[in-house]
Amino acid sequence: MARAEHMGKGLDIAEMSRETIAKGSKSFALASLLFRPNMKRYAHMLYAWCRYCDDVIDGQNLGFAEETPSGAPHIPQQSDLDYLRRNTLAAMQGGEVEAVQFEALRTVVEATDMPDEHPLDLLRGFEMDVQGRRYDTLEDTLEYCYHVAGVVGVMMAIIMGVKPDDEDTLNRAADLGIAFQLTNICRDIIDDAEVSRVYLPGDWLRARGVPATPEALLDRQNREAVWDVALQVLAEADRYYQSSGPGVRRLPIRAGFAVAAARGVYRDIGRVVRKRGTEAWDVRARTSRRRKVALAGLGCLQGAGSKSMFFLRLPPRPNLWTRHAT
Repeated sequence: MARAEHMGKGLDIAEMSRETIAKGSKSFALASLLFRPNMKRYAHMLYAWCRYCDDVIDGQNLGFAEETPSGAPHIPQQSDLDYLRRNTLAAMQGGEVEAVQFEALRTVVEATDMPDEHPLDLLRGFEMDVQGRRYDTLEDTLEYCYHVAGVVGVMMAIIMGVKPDDEDTLNRAADLGIAFQLTNICRDIIDDAEVSRVYLPGDWLRARGVPATPEALLDRQNREAVWDVALQVLAEADRYYQSSGPGVRRLPIRAGFAVAAARGVYRDIGRVVRKRGTEAWDVRARTSRRRKVALAGLGCLQGAGSKSMFFLRLPPRPNLWTRHAT
């Protein structure tokens, strides 16, 4: 399984992290080129740990599915979650760990004074998949989005220099991660249904006459209704993208450029889903390379901050789902 392929303790942690991000996320690797050396190093290490945890739970290797003996979709296992939790706690508490990715997390936590709560919050997101949680309301979906992506935004913000007790800025970082995950959900509705997962709010689906089941989402007769719900979720994502903007300008200028560029490129995936209509899932929604370059440039202009921004009060945050404060 995925965990067995990453057990080599002899690997140099920084080199392993660079290799992981180069293979697992070319977009993130490119954006991180704008970071200062230590910031880039810790961002790569955090990504390596997050990627590894995700792969262990989903039975994947760098995000690509591995074959199960029966050919059936991989079912997340409690034993895998226990393994991740045991080693994550050991990494944060100075104990022995079983894979180099946990050493990477240990390095990040020690260097940035990362509160233990944040890595554990990510594992709670994986726990939702292990438990086969149902997402009956928007609140349920947003809670999931925070735990699998919003908290990654929080951890990245701390790596970028945001103080762990700066709740205003960290809430904006969480908003961006939530927006990313809502976009992911809308892009991957059919792919997720094929592995028996439904993340769209169940009450929104039922209001359009569609049961909140994988079989119903895969039924092309329901495609128009499913697309309508996707549009509603994308509208919700836009609220979180909007809220995240002022937080981006609180980051150091080079980090702000990188995050704003990623924000623009990722938000564009929602535009592609909207444009394709009911054919949105026939081919995976992507942004063209030329458009990525243009959006990245625009994002850099929008993300231009200055140190003075740290002394300015953020504008009032809209009425959005909010993580619990540390």
